[in-house]
Amino acid sequence: MKLFDLSTLTRRELMTDLIGSAAFLLFQYTIVGLIPAQVVMVVLFNLLFLAHPISRRLAVAMLPFVVFEISYDWMRLYPNYKVNPIDIRSIYESELSLFGITSEGTTMIPGEYFTLNHTSLLDLLAGIFYLCWVPGPMALGLWLLYKGENKWYLRFALAFLFVNFVGFAGYYIHPAAPPWYALQFGFEPDFSTPGNVAGLARFDELIGVPVFHSIYVNNSNIFAAVPSLHAAYMLVATVYAVLSRRSWPLMAVCAFITMGIWWTAVYSCHHYIIDVVLGIFTAFIGIFIFERVLLRWPAFRRFFDRYCQYIS
Repeated sequence: MKLFDLSTLTRRELMTDLIGSAAFLLFQYTIVGLIPAQVVMVVLFNLLFLAHPISRRLAVAMLPFVVFEISYDWMRLYPNYKVNPIDIRSIYESELSLFGITSEGTTMIPGEYFTLNHTSLLDLLAGIFYLCWVPGPMALGLWLLYKGENKWYLRFALAFLFVNFVGFAGYYIHPAAPPWYALQFGFEPDFSTPGNVAGLARFDELIGVPVFHSIYVNNSNIFAAVPSLHAAYMLVATVYAVLSRRSWPLMAVCAFITMGIWWTAVYSCHHYIIDVVLGIFTAFIGIFIFERVLLRWPAFRRFFDRYCQYIS
């Protein structure tokens, strides 16, 4: 079958794709602000959707991850700090009290300790681990699709998206600053503060490429540290690798990367240990609600079954 044979598309599919893409770009440009990565995302989606029935199914299958990215960016529309006060001091003091490290007579939060006590090897490992926070779950999803495990893929992808929604709700319930903010700017909120790579800057310096600088420059909201969704993402992947009874080596790799991300979140001063623990709880709570409530709701189950049939 030749590429870009539009006869394989129904009129409804074609119009939904074109109108949806145009509406998204227009809304993003006029209301939120368009960034190059989103243009690339829309172009790539359309290329996959229009090229071939197989790539079309892949594009539609990946929509939960697309919705995740869009939802995160759309928090710019109404930042969480407009809903509730920002926690900067109390979370810092709680971390210091619960997990403080005493060195040379001074008690510091773990992130501050590692800022002063780090090695090039650990900096390199930290960057590698943190680069897996979204690509890792996406790789598991693609692997499940490749193996023909469409139902397990869809359960994982939709659970991943739902965990994000639970985490985003947490951002609005309890806006909080990351530890690097407290260390650099004190305990007063400054809404003009840009995204910060914190300890991950050491990885960029090691490899000579501004990998994390390019990521954090577009951070939607620096006051969204609780819960740590970095801590949740690969945990969701690990849980579904286990539930779907994938190979033991794959489960072990997922678990290893998950723990590496937890460690990096603290080592790089991007999150408190408190954030990481709450991120772990967020993952488990989101998975439980998705599996035990949403998948047992008849309307959602019908949607799930139709979605699974389309990508099969």
